Amino acid sequence: MALAHAILAALVDAPCSGYDLAKRFDGSVGFFWSASHQQIYRELAKLEEQGWISSESILQAGRPDKRLYSVTDLGEQHLKEWIAQPCEPTPIKDDLLVKIFAGHIVPNQIILAELENHQKAHQKKLSTYHNLEQHYFQNPQELPESGKFQYLTLLNGISYETHWLAWCNQVMELLNQTIEK
Repeated sequence: MALAHAILAALVDAPCSGYDLAKRFDGSVGFFWSASHQQIYRELAKLEEQGWISSESILQAGRPDKRLYSVTDLGEQHLKEWIAQPCEPTPIKDDLLVKIFAGHIVPNQIILAELENHQKAHQKKLSTYHNLEQHYFQNPQELPESGKFQYLTLLNGISYETHWLAWCNQVMELLNQTIEK
């Protein structure tokens, strides 16, 4: 997936400024497609050149003008066509798995320390996802159609983090048993 599609997906429901889009991106699409704010701004310029988005300058008193971006009909059509195309599962690229694969060449404590760091990060993300679920998705059956589809991505995140933590616990238990022998 190109960053362009993630931006179109984030903008399709409501226009916003580049700054607000970057913030919105961090709290939604950014959970499964990361991009820096600079990358987002560069892509906005390209999307506007292609006619997939348009922008409007909003005058602000005492502050620089704000550009409000929205998806054009052409951009929405492109997004629909892209959604309709089949996609392949994304290959895993994970430094931790490479370290564990070759972990037998270092003391287990090194791998365990790395796992503990990752465990904390995944637990924090799972907590964030549960907070989002409680705040925005308490009654998924009552959500508008767009909200239901956003909820489905959140469910994937919750499932991923839950599975990751279960796997991490298994690995740590196995490595701790090896140390005890």
